[in-house]
Amino acid sequence: MAQTMINFRMDTDLKKQMEKVCSDMGMSLTTAFTIFAKTVTRENRIPFEVTADPFYSKSNLDHLRRGIKALDSGKGIEHEIIEDDAD
Repeated sequence: MAQTMINFRMDTDLKKQMEKVCSDMGMSLTTAFTIFAKTVTRENRIPFEVTADPFYSKSNLDHLRRGIKALDSGKGIEHEIIEDDAD
């Protein structure tokens, strides 16, 4: 079977953590990614649920940051339902 090299970037800490988990399971990172690739190919799908929560979208987080900045600078009005633990 011919083999090929695949290169991609990953956060250094994430890679170290994944290598540790794989090692604890008795496999290498290469083996883990090979299992993933074989499962994707066999099942024709990502073998776990992948979703995006719109709350964490860039536009919504930017909006929330602008609102917090406005409140912190004295601009804007706190909604009456917001509880302040400082009271």
